[in-house]
Amino acid sequence: MLLASAAAVASPAVAQNSGPSSVANAPSTADDIAALREQIQIMQAQLDKLQAAQSAQPVPPTAAPPAQAQAKADVPGWAKDTTIGGKAFFNVSSINHKSDGLDQSDNGVQTDVKRFYLTVEHRFDKVFSANLTTDFRYNTNGTSKDVLVYVKKAYVQAKLAPEFFVRVGSADLPWVPFVEDIYGYRYIENTLIDRTKYGTSADWGVHAGGTFGDGIVSYAVSAINGAGYKTLSRSSNTVDLEARISSKPMKNIVLGVGGYTGKLGKSAANLPNTEHRATRLNAVAAYVDSRVRAGVEYFTAKNWNNVTTVATDKTSGWSAFGSFAFTPKIAVFGRYDWVNPNQETNGPLNENYFNVGVSLQPVKNIDLALVYKRDSAKNGVISTSNGNIGGSIDGTYDEFGVFSQVKF
Repeated sequence: MLLASAAAVASPAVAQNSGPSSVANAPSTADDIAALREQIQIMQAQLDKLQAAQSAQPVPPTAAPPAQAQAKADVPGWAKDTTIGGKAFFNVSSINHKSDGLDQSDNGVQTDVKRFYLTVEHRFDKVFSANLTTDFRYNTNGTSKDVLVYVKKAYVQAKLAPEFFVRVGSADLPWVPFVEDIYGYRYIENTLIDRTKYGTSADWGVHAGGTFGDGIVSYAVSAINGAGYKTLSRSSNTVDLEARISSKPMKNIVLGVGGYTGKLGKSAANLPNTEHRATRLNAVAAYVDSRVRAGVEYFTAKNWNNVTTVATDKTSGWSAFGSFAFTPKIAVFGRYDWVNPNQETNGPLNENYFNVGVSLQPVKNIDLALVYKRDSAKNGVISTSNGNIGGSIDGTYDEFGVFSQVKF
C-alpha cells in the first residue's frame, strides 16, 4: 500500500520534469525514485513484523469495573469475614391422630413452621472462628400456641488442621447431624433417635473432631452437660460423653459407629442420687451418590428414661431409608422405623413408622415434597417428635401434606 502511494506521488513529478529543460536532471531523479522505493520497502517490512507480533500476543483479561472495585474496597474488614445464612422447614398438612380411637387435639389442616434457623459465622483468622445459630419453632404438633426461640449453636472454634478442631459452647453432637447428612430429608422428619427422643442434635460443652485421608476417616467427640441445647444451666454435677468414628472405605459407601454415656443432666448435687447411667450405641451403613441414597441405622439404649428411677429398662430400634432421583430436580423417597422402647418394663409396646413421597427442587436451595406419614403404636405410648403415639390399647398418627425446605 505504501509503495503504491509513493509511486502515485512520484508520477506527477516525473511528468512535470519531462520537458526539454529537464534532460540534465533525469538521472538524478531516477536515482531519487529508486532510493525512495527502497526506503518504502524497508518500512513496509518493519510494519509487517510489528503487526505479526501484535497478533501473537494474548488478549489481556478485562479489568473489574471501577464501581465494583470501589464497592469491594468499601466493605469493612469484619464484614468480609462474616457470613449470614438460614434454613427453614415449612409444611401445610392434614393430621388424623387417634389414641384408643379418640381424636387428638392436633387433628385437622394446619400450616406449621417446624424450624427456622438463622446463622451468623465470623472468621477471625485461619484458625479461630465463631458461630451463632438461633432455632425458631412455632406451633409444632399443634400443642404449643406460642413462638419458641432457642440458641442452638453458640461456640468459638479453633481449627488447627483438617485432623483436629475444638469447639467450646453449644455445637453439633457427633451422631444426629452426621446421619442427617446421609439421610438427606431432615425437613420431612427427624432421624431415628432424634424422632424418638433417644438423642438430640446439639448440646453445651467441649467438642472436638477432624478428618484423615481426605475425608476417608472422620471422628467426633463431645463432653457435654447432657440436657440438650435448650437447657443452659448447671443442672448436673457430672459430664456426659458422646463419640463417633466413621469411614468411607469406597467412594459412595459410608460406615459409622457411635455411643453415648451419661446422666442426661439429671445428677444435680441437691437432688437424690441418680440410680443409673444412660447409655446408647449407634451404627449406620449407607450408599450415597448423586442419584441414589440407601441406608440402615440401628441403635440400642439402656436406662435412657430411667436415670432417676429404681427400675431398669432397655430400648432398641432400626431405620431403613432410601431415595432415587429421576432427574437432578425430581426424586422419590421412603423410610421405615421400628422401635421397641420398653423391653423390660413393657415388652409388648412397639412402634412402627413410615413415610413416602416425591420431592421437587424448582430452584436451587428450595425443596418441596408431597409426603404421607404413618405412625402407630400398640400396648402403650411412645413419645416422638410428632407427639405421643399410642394408648392403653393402640394409637395411630396419619399426616398428608406438602413439606418444604428453604436455605439461604
